[in-house]
Parts: sequence; C-alpha cells; structure tokens
Amino acid sequence: MESNGVTKQHINNGKGGWFSSFLILGTNMGLSIASGAWSCNLIVFLITVFNVKSIAAAQINNIINGFTTLCPFIAAVFADSAFGAFSVSFVSSIISLLGVLIFTLIVTIKSMRPPPCAHNSTCLPPTTFQYAFLYISLILASLGVGGSRFLLGTMGADQLDKPKHQAMFFNWFVFTLYFSWIIGYTLLIYIQTSVNWALSFFIALAANVIVVALYLIGSRFYRTYPPQGSPFTSIARVIVAAMRNNTRIVEESCYLYENENSKLSHGQPSKSLRFLNRAALIKQGDNRARDTITKSWSQCTMEEVEDLKKLFKLMPLWSSSMLLSAAIGIILSITVLMALVMDRSVNSHYKIPPGTFVVVTFVFTAITSPIFDRYITPTYKKLTGRRLTFLQCIGVGHVCNILATITFALIERRRLNLIEVYHLKDQQNVVAPLSALWLIIPLVITGIGEGFSFSPEVALYYQEFPKSLRSTSTSMISLHIAAGFYISSAFINLVGRTTSWLPNDINHGRVDKACWTLAIVITVNFAYFLVCAKLYKYNNPSSESDNGNTMTI
Repeated sequence: MESNGVTKQHINNGKGGWFSSFLILGTNMGLSIASGAWSCNLIVFLITVFNVKSIAAAQINNIINGFTTLCPFIAAVFADSAFGAFSVSFVSSIISLLGVLIFTLIVTIKSMRPPPCAHNSTCLPPTTFQYAFLYISLILASLGVGGSRFLLGTMGADQLDKPKHQAMFFNWFVFTLYFSWIIGYTLLIYIQTSVNWALSFFIALAANVIVVALYLIGSRFYRTYPPQGSPFTSIARVIVAAMRNNTRIVEESCYLYENENSKLSHGQPSKSLRFLNRAALIKQGDNRARDTITKSWSQCTMEEVEDLKKLFKLMPLWSSSMLLSAAIGIILSITVLMALVMDRSVNSHYKIPPGTFVVVTFVFTAITSPIFDRYITPTYKKLTGRRLTFLQCIGVGHVCNILATITFALIERRRLNLIEVYHLKDQQNVVAPLSALWLIIPLVITGIGEGFSFSPEVALYYQEFPKSLRSTSTSMISLHIAAGFYISSAFINLVGRTTSWLPNDINHGRVDKACWTLAIVITVNFAYFLVCAKLYKYNNPSSESDNGNTMTI
C-alpha cells in the first residue's frame, strides 16, 4: 500500500497527457480486435474446424471465458506487486501475439487440424498433437488479452492528472472496447462464415503486430508508476496487527504515522471500523522519533490502516455488481434461445443469425459511453444544478437491467400466446409468427444501462481504491464479470433442474417465468445496492464532484 510521499512520485519528465492516453486507446482496440477472431466465434470454430462435439465445444468455451475474465485480476496483482502495469501489459500483448500466430497456423496448415467433416459422414477427431496446439493457442491468447485489457485502463488514466479527465478516459476506453467487439461479432464472423477462417486470423495477427509496435512507440511518452510491493501482504499485516493489539489501552494521539506531514494531512483516525486502528498503536513508552518505518506484523502505519478501510468500504458495492453482470449474461443467453424460435427474416433471402442480436447491446453501450460526458452529464447538470455521481450512474445500470428483463418476459409471453393461438405447440422447435426484431428493444435498454454503469464503475474503483492498488482497482470489474458469468450459468442450471421452464424446446417451457424470477432477484439486489450506496462515503469527494466536465485535450 502507499506508504509515503515518495511512492507517489512517477517517472514524469513531461510524459503523459491525452496523446499518451490515445495511444493506449489504440492499443486496447487492436488487442480487442485481435482477440475477436477467436473469442467471438469460438464454439463454431471448435465444431467446424476441429470437429469437436457441440456440448464439449460449449464447455471449452465456458472454461476459456471464465479463464479470460479471471486473468486481469491476476495480472493486476503482478503489476501492483512487482512489475508495473506497462511491463505486464506489454508482455501480455506479446503472449497474445503468439496465441494468435498459432491460431493462424492452425487454419492455414492442414496437418495442424483434423480433415473437414463432410455432410452425413463420420468425423475424425483431432489427434493429441492437434489438441495440444489448440489448447496452447487458447491459453496463450486468453492470457494475452486477459493480462492486458484492464491494465490498459489503469495506464490510460495514469497519463492524466485531473479526475474529470480520468473519468472521461474510461468512457472512451469502454467505447473502444465495445466497438472492437462489434467488429468481431460482425465483420470477423462474416469473413469466417462467408470467406474463410485464414483471412480473419491474418487480420487479427496484423492488429496484434500493430499493438506491439504501439507499445514500443508509446514507451517514450507513457508516464509510469513504480510498483509498491505486494499490497496483499500489507492488508494481512493490518489485520494481524489489529488482532494482536486488541487488548491494548487506546490513548489519544498514540498512532504511528509515516511522518509528521502525513499526520497533519490525515488527522485523527476515521471512526469507521475502529478495531483496525489498533494495528497502528504505538507501544507505551515508545516515543522514539521514527525516521524510517520498519514493516512489522505487530505494528502498521495509520496510512496502511486507512487504505484497508477503503477496501472494506468498497466491497459491498462491488458485491452488488456481481448480480448485475450475471443478469447481463442471462439476458444474452435468453436472447439467443428466443431468437431461434422467432421470425428472423429481414427479407425473402436473408435471416439474421441468432448470435448477431447480441451486437445490439454492444452498439448501444459503445454509443452511450462517448456521449455520456458530452451530452448526458451537462444536460443533467443544466436541469438539476448538480452533477451525476458515479453511484447514480451505476444505479441507472441496475434499473435498465430490471426493465430489460421485464421486457423479455413480456415478449416471451406474447410469443407463447401466438403459438397457442395458431396451435403450433405440438410441433418441435417451431418458429412463432413474431418478428425477432422485438428483441432489439430490451437489448437497447441493456446496452444503454451498460453504457451508463461500466465506465463510471471503473472510474469509481480507480479513484477510491488505495493508490498502491491502481491496477487491481480496474481489474475488479473483470473479477465480478467472471463471478457473474458463473452465477448466470448456475442460475440457468438451477432453474432447469428445479422447474420445467427451460426445456430443450422452449416452446414447451416458460422462459417468461424464468425472466420474471430473474427480475425479482435483481430488484432485490438493486435494493441492496441502494442501501450500500446510501451508506457509502467517498474517500475522495473532490474527485467525485469534479467528475463530468467535457474533455479538453
């Protein structure tokens, strides 16, 4: 954790600023495009290129998704503890390049994949050699994109000094992230299905090469912060020291600070979580001047104690976002299920692929993020005389998820009614006479909610976490996304096991009831969020009040 004023110093010398931030945005976009070639269509790749069975392909896809969303947190720990955000993200980009390169070799060299599976013929499974290269490519590509994605968010914000500019950077960071996903789910999937796999991976490879070049170019301009050592050791030290000093008598002004200036700036210990203050108690009779602070498991500094309090205060808010991520995962899964049994025809010659509907959410998230500071925040301030806070924006995301889920339930109820009216229920996987374009409405609501909540949540963690946990702060988003991913799978599995609402043929089920159940769950979670938000006190109120101005380069 941040221990003194020296640790705040960074390698500046005129470095940083919006130019450096834009280089990082380009790096983020390139890496996301590179990962889109394999991540957006992985199940289809496994089935059509590697002859993997559909259930096994879905399981591999789930494992890789979970691994990719956990990697940012692990990478952030390494960045904060020993290597710094730039070094870890740069190495991750090279690892990503190796993974994409192996994918490119797989789709161009016939011996690295099983022979194509002709229609109504026996498919040859991959050999051990071919599986080995597949898994190596998946692991490397996942490590590469996961190890760099949110660290780039930290690096970009580090280039800027004002909290309002940092908040605006996160809006543009989210825009480039979602815009890249849109490219993956549209252009790259189109190339893979209509042209060939090799071209899509050559595009991804080129994007990854450009990313490495941007790192080398940007290293001359980037402002970097030195790692502070393992922050988790410091956390453990505070807890252990507080327990060991539990029986000591507390006297006024007997706490250990880094120095007198720090004592004057921090003042008396905060009254919340008072039992932790004992970790910084000075032993009776120990009045020696302390020029240097020796790290100990029996005594910590008050700065370390206050940093741990910041983490404890943020954890309830963070936990409320797990169900927010889970709800989005469930909504996107339900979208595909419903689209399969609805009329997806645009004209007599073209049907929208079921998975493509998900792009609507990405599009509106990408649209909402950049206009947030430019139009939404100034308009709100003009109408109310106040600025939108980070917590208010996150709350909008919760409300949008609830509305989207209810809208899905109403659309599904209408679809089931049409099946009954036209006596189609006895047919297997019949398509209801209802346009799948109705699904766009709840997906737009979901995208707007994500646009409101994603970047403010990243900015909230970046500004409220201890400075020694800069990289870990932004990666906390990926951690609750990973948790939400597994919670959404558990929810669908639980509903499928305990009810008849989610059969293989949803025309014989009640997806609408599953949606109503989800709406109730996330409404209760929203109430929990409101309580947490009401009780939360900002660690840095000035940065919060400064949020939301238009960008000045």
